[in-house]
Amino acid sequence: MPTILTPIRTKEDLQFEESLRPQTFDEFIGQETIKANLRIFIEAARKRGEQLDHVLLYGPPGLGKTSLAYLIAKEMGVGIKPTSGPVIERTGDLSAILTNLQKKEILFIDEIHRLHPSVEEILYSAMEDYSLDIIIGQGPGARSHKLQLKKFTLIGATTRAGRITAPLRGRFGIIHRLDYYRDEDIEKIIKRSAGLLNAAIDDQGAELIARRSRGTPRVANRLLRRVRDYADVRADGIINAKEASTALDMMEVDSLGLDDVDRKILLTIIENFGGGPVGIATIAAAIDEEKETIESIYEPFLMRIGFLERTIRGRKITAKAYEHLGFAPPSGQPNAQKKLFK
Repeated sequence: MPTILTPIRTKEDLQFEESLRPQTFDEFIGQETIKANLRIFIEAARKRGEQLDHVLLYGPPGLGKTSLAYLIAKEMGVGIKPTSGPVIERTGDLSAILTNLQKKEILFIDEIHRLHPSVEEILYSAMEDYSLDIIIGQGPGARSHKLQLKKFTLIGATTRAGRITAPLRGRFGIIHRLDYYRDEDIEKIIKRSAGLLNAAIDDQGAELIARRSRGTPRVANRLLRRVRDYADVRADGIINAKEASTALDMMEVDSLGLDDVDRKILLTIIENFGGGPVGIATIAAAIDEEKETIESIYEPFLMRIGFLERTIRGRKITAKAYEHLGFAPPSGQPNAQKKLFK
C-alpha cells in the first residue's frame, strides 16, 4: 500500500499537481543541465521551422518528466496530446492518435516501456519517416497502403529505461535522465508551492521538509500539504521548523526521510536474517509487501542513502543503517561501534 513518501502519483496528487506545475523553464527548479540542453534544441528547431526531435525522458518517478513534456510543448508553441503505454491496447488506437496529430504537435506517452510489442512496432515507421503502413482488406486480396503523417514529436517518459527495446530507444534523438534533486532545490520548490497554496512558511520549515523529501518534488509537495494541515489545526497556520518537525514525526517520517515501511524492511533484515544477505522475495514475504513495490519504491532510496547493499547473494544492511537504527554493526563490518542505545 502506498505511503505518504511514495513517489508514485496518487489520486490525491492529481488535483494539486496541475495547479503547482511550472509554466516556464525559469519556474522549473533543478535539472539545470537538462533544461539548458532543451532550451538550445527547442530554439534551434523553432529557428528552422521544424518539429523537435523525438525526446525520451527517464528516471525515478516524481521528478518532473510530465512537467518537462508540457513545458517543451509550451516553449515550442504547439499542442500536446497526452496518453500512456497501458492505455494504448490496440494498434488501431495508436493509429487513430497519430493520424489526428497536427504539424509539429507533441504526442506524450507516459510509461512508454509498457507499450504492447505490436503497438510499439507501429511507432517505428511513424517516428522514422512519419508514415503508417495500413493493411486494407483481408485474405489474398489484402494490400498494404502507406499513409503519410504530419511531422510530429514523440516525447516518451519512463521509470524503467532498461525495459525499452533497442529499436525504439534508437529512434529518439534527445535522451535525458532526470536525477534526484538537491535539498537546496527541493527547498526552493517547497517555497514556490507554499506561495501557490497560500501557506505561510519560513526558511527553517522549508529546509526541514526538504531534508525529509527523498530528493523528490512530488514527495515534497505532498509533505508540505500535510504539514500545512497540521499548522492550520494545531498552530497559528505558520509552518516553521518546530511545527514541521512535530507534524512529520506524527506521520512517522524521520530525519532522513525514512517511513515505517523503510524501517520495517531494515529491521526485518537485521532481526530476522542477521543483517543479510537475504533475497528480495524472502524480504517481501516477511513484511507482507509486494516484491515489485520494494524494488521500485523503497529499495532505490535505501541504496541511495547507503543503508542497503545489493549483492549476488541478496540484500545486506550497511553499518550506516545499523547506526541510524540504534544498533551496533556486526564486528565484521567497517565502522563497527557499540550499540548506541537500547
